Amino acid sequence: MLSMATSNMLGGVASARTYHHGNLRATLLEHAEAALAAGSELSLRELARQAGVSHGAPRRHFADKQALLDALALDGFERLGAALALAESTAAPGFRGSLLAFGRTYVHFATEHAALLELMYAGKHRPDIGEGVARAADEAFAASFSLFAAAQAAGEIVPGDPERLGTVAFAALHGLAAIANGGMLSPDADLDVMVDELVDRLVLGLAPR
Repeated sequence: MLSMATSNMLGGVASARTYHHGNLRATLLEHAEAALAAGSELSLRELARQAGVSHGAPRRHFADKQALLDALALDGFERLGAALALAESTAAPGFRGSLLAFGRTYVHFATEHAALLELMYAGKHRPDIGEGVARAADEAFAASFSLFAAAQAAGEIVPGDPERLGTVAFAALHGLAAIANGGMLSPDADLDVMVDELVDRLVLGLAPR
């Protein structure tokens, strides 16, 4: 199962964003993510009402709605990167341990923050997106993807382009999350068990011949 430390990392970020003086930006992002998850229309005025501040107060932090969405995407990548880094630091030794930690953490984040993840990926490739979002996206996965090069150096997996191997593995894990988010799994499906099985297949397929 997902470690308690990682679970706290994923679930505790939003709960720590209780509004107080000087914390309006974080509070607005929290309400914006909740609205996004609920499929509600986002507006700075409505977020101001929810935060209990004047309707013009959010513009001290976000010039417009798009700036708010970009900040939300940036925050999402930073949170995902922190969770992945924590998972890697506590992973079992070896390639399987690292890949399993990555897989569990990513799939949990992707299923618990489905709407946010969609926004994050949509924003990453927009021509006018801020440099910070693209950088945060790259940094979120950099350490996790480096595990493929490390495993090759240790002789644990087949040679080849480590980035390509990592992309294939990521595609499989992201696909599992997409299936879960699409309601295509049975209600009693254990997502952790499915991640474990998927990682075992990946490890077997990447093993040196």
